[in-house]
Parts: sequence; C-alpha cells; structure tokens
Amino acid sequence: MKAAVCREFGKPLVIEEVNLAKPQSGELRIKILATAICHSDISYADGAWGGTLPAIFGHESVGIVEEVGGGVTSVKVGEQVVVTLIRSCGHCRGCSRGMPVTCETSFPLDAKSPLTSKSGESIVQAMRTGSFAEYVVVHESQVVVISKDIKAASASLLACGVITGFGAVTNTAKVEPGSHVVVIGAGGVGLNSVQGARVSGARSIIAVDLSDSKIEAAKKFGATHGINSGKEKVGERVLALTDGRGADYVFVTVGAKQAFDSSYGLLAKSGTVVLVGMPANGVMSEIDPGTMAAYSQNILGSKMGSARIQVDIPNLISLYEQGRLKLDELVTKTYNLEEINEAIAAVKRGDALRNVIVF
Repeated sequence: MKAAVCREFGKPLVIEEVNLAKPQSGELRIKILATAICHSDISYADGAWGGTLPAIFGHESVGIVEEVGGGVTSVKVGEQVVVTLIRSCGHCRGCSRGMPVTCETSFPLDAKSPLTSKSGESIVQAMRTGSFAEYVVVHESQVVVISKDIKAASASLLACGVITGFGAVTNTAKVEPGSHVVVIGAGGVGLNSVQGARVSGARSIIAVDLSDSKIEAAKKFGATHGINSGKEKVGERVLALTDGRGADYVFVTVGAKQAFDSSYGLLAKSGTVVLVGMPANGVMSEIDPGTMAAYSQNILGSKMGSARIQVDIPNLISLYEQGRLKLDELVTKTYNLEEINEAIAAVKRGDALRNVIVF
C-alpha cells in the first residue's frame, strides 16, 4: 500500500510503498476513505514532541472495514467507521471511571507496529493510527460505525478535532446554560469548542485569535463576539462583555505559551480554565496560585475532549443531522495522498480550518 512516511523531522513526507500486517485478535484492517490533517500530526512530524522515526502520522479518519481478526464482534466487514486514536480495554481504572482516553492497558499494537518498509524496516504507527496511508490496522475499540450517507471527508473530523473541541466544553467542563465562555484560538478545535458552547446554551461566546478571518469564521460557528488579540486588549474586552466579572470558562485550544499564560487573568471568580491545546515539549506556564485559591478558580486538562467515542460520536452525528452541528463547513479543501505536503503547508500558513486527504 502507499503511505506518506516521515523520515526526518521538519522535512516533507515521503510517499512510499509499505507493508501492513494482517489484523490479529481484536483488530481490524480498514481501507481509508478520508483522513484530515490535524495540527498534532504536524507538530509530531516537525519534532515538537520527539519520538522515533520513520513514522506514519494521521489520526482523523473514516474508512471501510475490509478484514476483522478473531473475536471482533462490534463491527462487520463492509461497514463504514470513524477511526480514532482512542484505544481502550473497557475494564482498567481509567475505563471503569468513564475515561477511556486514560486507558492504562498495553495492547499488542502498542508493543509492535503493524507497519514495515519494503526492506523490512519497522515503521512507527504514530498516534496509534497511521492513517496517512491507504489502509490501517487498529484495535476494534478505536472505531465507531457510521452511516455511509455521511460524507467521509466531513465525518473524518469527528475522530479528533470535533470530539476534542466540543467534548472539552460538554464533557470536561460541562458548561452550564447562561455561562460566559472565552475560546482562545479559532482553528479547527477552537471552532468546535465554540459549537459546544453554543449547543450548551452559553450566554456569550467570545472567540480570541490573531486572525480576523478566523474570528469571522468563529462567528459563523456560533461565537457572539470576537477579539483580535494582536489589536485589542483582551482582558478589558472580556470584562466589558461579561458585566465586569470575567469569563466562567476559558478554553485554550492552541499550544502557545502566551495563550496559556494570558488565560488565567480572564477568569471570573470560581471560573475554570480548560487546557485543550498541546504545546511542544518543555513549554511551561506560570499561574498565581494565591489568586486562584482565593477566587476558587480551577484548571482542567482535557485530552480528546474526555470522549467516550461510542456515546459521543453518535450524539454528534445526530446534532449534525439536525442542523445543529457544522461539519461540512470545517473542510477547507481536499487533496490526494501525493499532495499531502502541499496540504500540510496550507495548514501551517493558516489558510485552512481542516484540509482532508481523500482516497
């Protein structure tokens, strides 16, 4: 099969023919129809988080099940599925507490990649998926069956960008109706936090970004106000828009130190900062613990929107079918696999919400 392989951090991906092992017990072989380009893929490929090379990235995907290993009961050959990086056992401490994103179990796929080069060299299955390729082998816990009526390019975003941004609001923070919400970063994840806040009944949804075009996009997705942090004093505007109290919730959906550092000062008393974006290794943020303690403020981490994919993805599809969740509008442009470096470059320039590779 063809795949886009990263052989050197910060360099273009290389299109190669690679081998994929047969699915073992509990595993599936999936023919990929569409895979979106997430900033996490780009950060990994640029070396921001370290890791071992060569590797195949990609983790926001939709495909058709082509082969199942022994013991697989949740999906059938021929079904269309959303493919996520969330691999879970269902019975460890994390899973039993309703947090499969923190599953503690090690799987055979974690120990040995199913990917090799034509010469037999092992290739890392990055982010437990490796979907910048025509096929993947994943554990059955990583997929959710969806209708074939949904466009594959749009549905692929459910695998990460949507559940991460939307779930940070609805699962991690559990935003109440009437809340004042600030979303820092109006990219793909940020827009889905905006959508989550709108569906949750937030009173105000304030999108903060350096790009006027992204702020305008956020308003189309439900933001009530926008602030360009390069042109305006964010703290003053937030106070003015929240009756002088500050935000009940601030979602930091980008991985920039300045975004984290500035978020705490936007909070109301008993307000909550939710850390969604992933910075590069070594990036540190400072807080004033005395103020946070005195005002009963909170900081929450949110991995993949605290998603339970078998519950959340069907719910999100229902919202999409009701016209209450925008998916199609998130897709900026589609590319073929050979154009993947062009698609990544456009994302780096800030020209896209989500670019999608289609097969």
